[in-house]
Amino acid sequence: MAPGGLFWWIGAGVLIVLELISGTFYLLMIALGCVAAAIAHLVGAAADVQFAVAAVVALAAVLLLRRSRFGRRTRKEASKNPDVNLDIGQTVNVPAWHERRARVDYRGAAWDVELAAGEPEDAQRYEIAEMRGSCLVVVASRPAKAGATAA
Repeated sequence: MAPGGLFWWIGAGVLIVLELISGTFYLLMIALGCVAAAIAHLVGAAADVQFAVAAVVALAAVLLLRRSRFGRRTRKEASKNPDVNLDIGQTVNVPAWHERRARVDYRGAAWDVELAAGEPEDAQRYEIAEMRGSCLVVVASRPAKAGATAA
């Protein structure tokens, strides 16, 4: 194998290792461009054609990745994200409401509670949907589906 082809294979290997460390698919797509250029080298393409093939394949792969479900990252607001606030999804009992607001004991402390828009005041049991500072925004707790078990 000529040294030019070895350059592309080493580049692809380095990019794959970096992708494994970083956890992003974008470096893997660029590595695909390097592999395509290495194949172009094996077929006897000139160096400028190899670079063009690497660029076109990498760009196409990145664009395809961006359009796939793996390339889209939806970021939830931290106040509504259960990965950030472990209280999201927990339940609280609210015995009485006053103008869609209440004060409840939760985790050993008194918290302000606000009822989310469109939610009924007669549920008594509510799930935390959002945290705004020290105020819990709650929605009526839905009954568990039949046959569903807690893990």
